[in-house]
Amino acid sequence: MSDKAKQKKTIWMLAGLGIAFFGIGFAMVPLYNLICSVSGINGIASSSGRVTLEEALQSSVDYDREIIVEFDATLNEELPWEFRPLVRKMKVHPGKAYRVSYFARNNSDKTIVGQAIPGITPWQATAHFNKTECFCFQQQPLEAGEGKEMELQFVIDSDLPEKYSTVTLSYTFMDTANGVMPAPAVPHEQLSLNN
Repeated sequence: MSDKAKQKKTIWMLAGLGIAFFGIGFAMVPLYNLICSVSGINGIASSSGRVTLEEALQSSVDYDREIIVEFDATLNEELPWEFRPLVRKMKVHPGKAYRVSYFARNNSDKTIVGQAIPGITPWQATAHFNKTECFCFQQQPLEAGEGKEMELQFVIDSDLPEKYSTVTLSYTFMDTANGVMPAPAVPHEQLSLNN
């Protein structure tokens, strides 16, 4: 085999390897998110935390127990939004439904569609944090300069082990144009909750 043929073969092999590594790197984020959402690793809470109010209220309210729920908000560094919970911390009783709001404002001069990605710590509490309604279930379009309150309705079920007395719910808002996969839309239900 001539030197030119060897060089050509090497170039094609390197190009193939580059394409393969790009494909693997591109697939890693959705694969990682899928594994985390199925297993609960890293506190990523997927649509598995979505339940109807009737399902969430199956267990009786435990008025003898209080759990502190902390609310946190972060933004993807490329998203020119303001995003924060309107309540930072609250005490809740397992089995009782609660409602809180977050606020988001688009500080850019163009419409941006964002997606909130939830995470729960400790991750062992993920399966016990039931969202009956959440802005994270669908993409949130905000016009230039627009701000709005977004509701979250949740119930922590009574099966949460006693050793967990504090649960933190974190949301990271990301620009869907930068590669976040859209969440399936769910119909908006009017729910009557007592705080």
